[in-house]
Amino acid sequence: MSGLDSGAAERRRQFAEEARSERPDLALLCLLLGAEAGPVGPAEVVPVTPGETVFDPYGIDAAQIELDRLAGLLPHGSRSPAGWASALAELLGERCGFGGSSADYQRLDSSLLQQVLRRRRGLPILLSVVWIEVARRAGAPVYGVALPGHFVVGFGDREQPLLADPFSGGAPLSGRDAELLVTGATGAALEPSMMVPARPLEIVLRILNNIRAWAAARPERTDVALWAVELSLLLPSHPARLRYEHAQLLVQRGDFLRGAVEMEEYAEVLAGIEPTAAENIRRKAHAARALLN
Repeated sequence: MSGLDSGAAERRRQFAEEARSERPDLALLCLLLGAEAGPVGPAEVVPVTPGETVFDPYGIDAAQIELDRLAGLLPHGSRSPAGWASALAELLGERCGFGGSSADYQRLDSSLLQQVLRRRRGLPILLSVVWIEVARRAGAPVYGVALPGHFVVGFGDREQPLLADPFSGGAPLSGRDAELLVTGATGAALEPSMMVPARPLEIVLRILNNIRAWAAARPERTDVALWAVELSLLLPSHPARLRYEHAQLLVQRGDFLRGAVEMEEYAEVLAGIEPTAAENIRRKAHAARALLN
């Protein structure tokens, strides 16, 4: 992760620290993730407290303020899960126009919270993050539900949640609707384990996986693939194979020595479990070193 300027290095440090905190802040993690893609537009000076402003080129403070503003538009007080879902759908789906379409899957912006708040378009998981963060600020019993292939939100009883689909503007989902979503994405039946509320770090890793998939389909965007992998490696729990993916990206980007070293380190970890795979990786490391000559 060398070559970062001081601001980027500080954001990485903050991301790692927040990910390891007792109660990770989902919005902050998503916004630090979004900052990796670069400034969101013309630099903004954002008022934080009376008489105090901050320079906010990455839109982190502006996005937090927008989430607070949206939450303030929801009537506070006790209401049923169905009441919360309806209020969120009316505010975010109808009045504000948050939603998605198939075209949004082709845009990196659709995975960046700052841009989703600006464009009001995004992938299901990012739109769900908006719903979760706005509803949470207003006191709603809300959580993410990581259905395979389509992220949604749940309200109320976690054993029998009321589900809504922010991608469709907040349309309510019956149990049958959820079954159809899962079957359409995986061909398998809906399992109770799929309805377990998603933890913040699980949501962040899934977003990073989406970004890695987006970049993998665009070989010219190894820059995006690299930062997505590097943020994933900062999470306290992540697939071990990401270390090898990181090494491969370094080699692809011409950093042959670092890539070879990381391949060799990963091969050592793998040697006692999959010796054949480890030997194959050592050969690739040797080939990467040969490119230095």
